Amino acid sequence: MSRTSRTTSEVGLPGAFPGETITRRRLMTGTAHAAGAAAAAAIGLPVLGFALGPVFERVPATWQPLGPLSDIPRDTYGMRVVTLTPGIGEAGKSTVFVRRRDPAVDTEPADRFNQVIALTSRCAHVGCPVSFKDAAKSFVCPCHGGVYDFRGLRVAGPPPRPLDRFATRIRRDGVVELGPRYSVNAQLRRFSPRYPGEPLGGIGPYLYPPRATTPRVPVSTTVRR
Repeated sequence: MSRTSRTTSEVGLPGAFPGETITRRRLMTGTAHAAGAAAAAAIGLPVLGFALGPVFERVPATWQPLGPLSDIPRDTYGMRVVTLTPGIGEAGKSTVFVRRRDPAVDTEPADRFNQVIALTSRCAHVGCPVSFKDAAKSFVCPCHGGVYDFRGLRVAGPPPRPLDRFATRIRRDGVVELGPRYSVNAQLRRFSPRYPGEPLGGIGPYLYPPRATTPRVPVSTTVRR
């Protein structure tokens, strides 16, 4: 008989019963450990879920007015100061560039959420503020020489993707509202928003997946994940 199959009485343990393969001490110890693990899980798992739940909770989309559609230009960009992060004062505000959609320029599919083009003022390289040069119809980043064309597509410098955009909508009273931000690739396909420096070409969307907390982009066409 192998050593592992010998009973407790065969190995000469005091108080052993014939046929036993485990000691009562080991059985009670194992039972106590299992009960302790179950109690710890019953207490720890809800606490862990409560702590990590907000990390995966999607933020609802918010909309804020930009003013009447008649005040927004078509052949150039107007600047609007908007609140991107509420509750933190001036630090939560930023500038966006807005213009009305021009079918002669904007060849990507149109829907009810891009009748007004709204571009972020943050460079897609490291997030520096860009400025629009009306004479050149281009956006220029002063930090590392990033240059974008009139539609926000990168034409020079290190930015890995075009300028991010915002969903927009026009109310029945003619007021334009700004919605959640989204990112685009070189073909202006829409993706959930990414951080500066994260490319969206090739395997970029897989190397830099979307965050679970970002609000859904309310677009009529499919949003690329």
